[in-house]
Amino acid sequence: MNMKRLLIAFALLFGISASMKAEYDTPVTFQQLPAKAQSFIRQYFPERKIALSKKERELSGTTYDVIFSNGDKIEFFGNGDWKEIQCKTTLVPEALIPAPILDYVKTNYPEAGITEIECKKRGYEISLTNRLEIEFNKQFVVIDIDD
Repeated sequence: MNMKRLLIAFALLFGISASMKAEYDTPVTFQQLPAKAQSFIRQYFPERKIALSKKERELSGTTYDVIFSNGDKIEFFGNGDWKEIQCKTTLVPEALIPAPILDYVKTNYPEAGITEIECKKRGYEISLTNRLEIEFNKQFVVIDIDD
């Protein structure tokens, strides 16, 4: 009996959270993105065609996702600063990668390029073309490498 109640409660909670998430994902136009995000896209991805841009409201705050027609994706914080850049068919522009991270990759993995970078509370996480994932703390010291 208790297991049945637990399953029902879980199903209800899952259903409510799924419907809430759907309510808070809203397509937006380029002009509705924060000004900082618009400038960022114009400067670093000027030739890319936007397939979808959306505003997401989560418990942790508002974010914006921009998905380009080639599959590349940028997630922005609510203020327009980039949070994550995922490049499916290209590399992350070097100008967007902090110099210590770029130097580390060029020194230790000269044959690899950076296809993804994420700004986290603890630092940065990158993905390379050789499928390695490297995590850096805020002082740009490597704290983890996953393959």
